[in-house]
Amino acid sequence: MEKPLTKNIRANEEPFNLDEYERAGGYQAVRRALKELTPAEVQQMVKDSNLRGRGGAGFPTGMKWSFVPMGDDAPSRKYLIVNADEMEPGTFKDRLLLAGDPHQMVESIIVSSYAIGADIAYIFLRGEYVNPARRLRSAIAEAQDKGYLGRNILGSGYNLTLHLHTSAGRYICGEETALISALEGKRAVPRAKPPYPQAAGLWGKPTVVNNVETLCCVPHIVNRGAEWFKSISRSQDGGTKIYGVSGRVKRPGAWELPMGTTIREILEEHAGGMREGYKFRGLLPGGASTDFLVEEHLDTPMDFDSIAKAGSRMGTGTMVILDDRSCPVGMCHNLEKFFAQESCGWCTPCRDGLPWTERVLKALEDGQGAPGDLEMLDMHTRFLGMGKTFCAHAPGAMAPLQSALKYFREDFERHITKRRCPYHH
Repeated sequence: MEKPLTKNIRANEEPFNLDEYERAGGYQAVRRALKELTPAEVQQMVKDSNLRGRGGAGFPTGMKWSFVPMGDDAPSRKYLIVNADEMEPGTFKDRLLLAGDPHQMVESIIVSSYAIGADIAYIFLRGEYVNPARRLRSAIAEAQDKGYLGRNILGSGYNLTLHLHTSAGRYICGEETALISALEGKRAVPRAKPPYPQAAGLWGKPTVVNNVETLCCVPHIVNRGAEWFKSISRSQDGGTKIYGVSGRVKRPGAWELPMGTTIREILEEHAGGMREGYKFRGLLPGGASTDFLVEEHLDTPMDFDSIAKAGSRMGTGTMVILDDRSCPVGMCHNLEKFFAQESCGWCTPCRDGLPWTERVLKALEDGQGAPGDLEMLDMHTRFLGMGKTFCAHAPGAMAPLQSALKYFREDFERHITKRRCPYHH
């Protein structure tokens, strides 16, 4: 099984320095792209590879790039931004890539920036990621000294400046337009689209924002081709995926597996199944802002379309497991508290609806639940759904709640009839 993204990562050791990375085949994609391929050819390879965004939405990467104006009439300044904000609860795959192989990230940025004609790139890094920040700074400095960054890279005439920006930290900064606002020094509030960032993004210039894991696929596609990238997947979407599992399993962690590996295989073979004395009840397949899936969904392949058919979203592909000794109401309360706190406050349904939802769930947990509370929660899942709010924050926050009300409704009802949480003895 091929593991292009994680093959250089050594557990509990410092990552490869530039010499070690080059010996492992590093920076070959930069040489190939800058010396043998035009930006349009790199874009075409990424399009042909069926690479879809790994940040949660799964938008085709090559298509996203194709909206950037190219050619002589294009603006002279363009930006590439790496979304390394990774604030989604239950998600830790990008940290693995950044801390474990920072040169892979730098190489990915150079090739991707070249493909869209960007001359300035930013890594927008979650502020808490202190160790990845240190390792990225070191990799960027080494790449600059070696001439992979800066002016006239490898004599190709292509210039690129790379900055590392550590964020002050808000979940909303993972939304690409809020991230751009934050990078400009403004309040992190999403923007109305259109215009899309590819046309008018950072400081009004064409900008592409991609997730860490998405971009890390690009050098491997350039080195080995689109057909190879499709061949290592078990689904229509190309490539491998870093899947993660947290919760009461025997071996929580993250593994690079073919895209489309089933939930059951990830859970039982890689995470070792449930811990002794715990039974599986459900899972959030891709971080906190995805809908619960249950036992009947275990044989679903973890790819964007299959998980959507099952009624959820693949999101980041890092699943959070609910066991039979944990309260689904308590879990939802915990998540909604986070989402309420992280609302940017820009639109009313989200700013006022999420704290309201959180208060109702807290009342249920505290044994203060009243008849009508579940109808109230149902109403919120509709009023905060897709298309009712300025961005996808509130609809994402409603995903675990609406699905918990569907699959674990008697747990919610027991909180009202017994006037306490049945899980707290």
